[in-house]
Parts: sequence; structure tokens; C-alpha cells
Amino acid sequence: MTEFTIHARDGLARVGCIHLPRGKIDTPAFMPVGTAATVKAMLPESVQATGAQILLGNTYHLMLRPTAERIARLGGLHRFMNWRRPILTDSGGFQVMSLRQLRKLSEEGVEFRSHIDGSCHFLSPERSVEIQQAMGSDIVMCLDECTSFPATRADAERSMKLSMRWAKRCRAAFDRNPSGMLFGIQQGSMYRDLRARSSEKLRRASFDGYAVGGLAVGEGQETMFEVLDYAAGFLPEDRPRYLMGVGKPGDMVGAVARGMDMFDCVLPTRSGRTGQAFTSHGSVNIKNARHADDPAPLEDGCHCPACSQYSRAYLHHLFKCREILSSMLLTWHNLTYYQRLMAAIRRAVSRGEFAEFQRQFALKTEN
Repeated sequence: MTEFTIHARDGLARVGCIHLPRGKIDTPAFMPVGTAATVKAMLPESVQATGAQILLGNTYHLMLRPTAERIARLGGLHRFMNWRRPILTDSGGFQVMSLRQLRKLSEEGVEFRSHIDGSCHFLSPERSVEIQQAMGSDIVMCLDECTSFPATRADAERSMKLSMRWAKRCRAAFDRNPSGMLFGIQQGSMYRDLRARSSEKLRRASFDGYAVGGLAVGEGQETMFEVLDYAAGFLPEDRPRYLMGVGKPGDMVGAVARGMDMFDCVLPTRSGRTGQAFTSHGSVNIKNARHADDPAPLEDGCHCPACSQYSRAYLHHLFKCREILSSMLLTWHNLTYYQRLMAAIRRAVSRGEFAEFQRQFALKTEN
């Protein structure tokens, strides 16, 4: 059984819940990224302890290594990585786009060379769905061409039309063996009418959820918000809306205000490995010398192990010594902060206090 219910609204912001056989997902939700069937520097139990209810896996990376067929033989992605809750798998479209010089795009799909060993592979809409279903994905994403930025109107229109034809093929492939949810992806770059046309085509296919693609590709927050001001409204009210590849805490708060429900990004894990911590009062660079003698916790009131058991001085020491524990603790904290942020957003929307929450968030995190 899959179902999306909306429990509260405050302006365009919503609080809801996606019900899946492997568990519920309270929205707005942030999905930690487990690119290669692991959230870097974290045990699955540690990720769950942060409050995460769903993870993201990556079709491109997993189809290359260890392969979807091997994962399927070993019992599926959940068993393989020891994560019992829902998993969303992206289609591989973004990673293939980033290869650029190593890909050949056609109506049928995309031929590309592996970044691992140079071997040749082909990904079609049907194959993308097949891979995701073979791994046991709870939320399957349509294969799309993630339009580069900047893009001319002609290029954006060509790309959007191709993605919509692929979405129709993904719908047909999924319906031959339906399991979980299938999300369509809105495209159209920075062109309002193209995103409107894209959304209309997706609505006709009646997907279980809808993503806004082609953002967080270098356009900047102001432009992203300008697009979201209209893009989210083109999508059905009664289905979850997923902003792909976002993001920064301020980006997510602003996107929730514009009607978005789901997010993913490598930022909290990557930042944890490079010494940056997110807190309710802005980011902290633990590398800075001023933390070397600081006995205070990374963030007062945070119950993650980095904050409840260690000092800034110790975290600084670990990072300077390049100890693996530094990545583990800072990543644990960052993912905890992201889940705390989502929970705070849900409370504010439920209480009708989201506008004040936004104002206070901006005041506290400006630095």
C-alpha cells in the first residue's frame, strides 16, 4: 500500500506523510545519500538514529558496481546494505549528464563509458526502471536528461521533450510489474512555459509523485527560488513533490515555503568529511585554530554523539590528525542537524508559525 496524506498547511508549505510497506516518511523530509549502498562514514543504525526515515541510492553507480543483478541475487538493496526502511533510487540521469564527453545520447537512451574502467554501457528508460525494480527500490525515478545550465530555449525545449517521451516509456515499463511508487520529473530549465508543458504531460501519465529536476545545477538560490515560485504549483496538490539535489539548509527552508516536500543532497556528509558542521546558528569550520582549546560542545542541545560526548577541541584534534573518527562524528552531527531542521519545519507548519520560523532561521544562520 502506498499513499500520501497532507495533515497541515501554512501558506504553500505542507506537512504530510508518505505511507510505504517498509515504513512511513514524514514530510517535509530529507533523504541522506547512500550513493554506493552506504551513507559515507555511517553505519545504517547510526543513520537511523539521526531520525532519517528514507535513504537515496544511485542507479548509475550501483549498476556499474556491484551491478543490479548481483544485488538482486543477494536479496535486494535493503538486505545488501542492511537498511530496512524505504529507499528511493535515482535513475542515473544526472550522473550520465555529468559525463558529457563520455556519453552518446539518442532517442533510445544514452550510451556511456564507465568512470571506473572505461567499459561501455547503455541506459534506456526501460533499463533504468528494470535496474531500480531489481534492487527493490521503494520509490523509482524516471530516467530523464538533466538539462545543463545555462541552456538556450531551444536546447531546454529539446531536452524537456526527450525527458517527457522517456517518462512515458518509464510509466509503461513500471506498469508491467508495478511495485512501490514511480515519480515523474519536471524539466524545462529556467523557462516557465516549458515547465508548464512538462508538468501537463506528466500529469496525464498520473505518477505517484513528482520531482522538480534541472535545479541545483549552478543557477544560484535567487534563480532557483524564481523557478520554484511557479514550478511547484504546476504539479498536483495531492502527490509528494521532490526537489532533486537540494540542499543547503536555507535552500530547503525556502523550497518548503514554495510547496516542496522532499530533498536529498550529499552536502551534509561531504561537509562532515571536510570539517564543516551545520548548526542552528550557522556553519562551524572545525579546522579553525580557535577551536583547539574550546571545551564546549559543537552545538548546545544537540544529542548526537559528536555534541553529547565530545568537545570542539577534540573534534578539531581529530580533524587535524586526519582521524577517521572525525568524519564519522561530524557526519553524524550534520545528518542529525538536517533531521532536526525537518522536524522543526514540520512543527512550525503544523502550528501555523512557518513565516516566523523562516524569519528566525534567517536571523540565526546569517554568517
